Amino acid sequence: FSFFSLPASLLSAVVRHRSSQSSSPQSGLVAKTSLTSPPWPEVKLPDPVEEAKYHAEVVRKVNGLISAGQYGRLFAVVHFASKQWKITNEDLIMMDNVLEAECGDRIRMEKVLLVGADDFTLIGRPLLGKDLVRVEATVIEKTESWPKVNLRFWRRHNYQRKKIIANPQTVLRINTIEIYPCLS
Repeated sequence: FSFFSLPASLLSAVVRHRSSQSSSPQSGLVAKTSLTSPPWPEVKLPDPVEEAKYHAEVVRKVNGLISAGQYGRLFAVVHFASKQWKITNEDLIMMDNVLEAECGDRIRMEKVLLVGADDFTLIGRPLLGKDLVRVEATVIEKTESWPKVNLRFWRRHNYQRKKIIANPQTVLRINTIEIYPCLS
């Protein structure tokens, strides 16, 4: 039917009736707004049994790769001398501190945070075990840094202080990164 074919008195009654129907709240329906549902998608957690099976399969596969020696070139992230270093075999590290070791000594880096290869990465929480990873290095050189000049100077006051700073440095060569197949 058309609103234009009705008389004016009936037209107001029809409009009033329709507006009252649309404004009445319907039970159980809530308008979809940004506050009724979170903006991120719903996360469905995996089944614990399936996750345990998947975890066992991944551990078995990584142990197989390690025991066969088919992992390619290893890299590691170690915490040494208050810094984190990403290293591989035959890398040189120059650190700004004094080590107790003499030139030619072999040292073992025990704080290994992460070890990776082509197909897998083992991440420690916070460190990997000493029985799992072995990183060895040799002290190559103990020297001093290039001298830095610290000059303080005031114009027209006859004030000048000069300090030359040379910090001790140690150079290490990473010999080996070895990994053993004992994941649990």
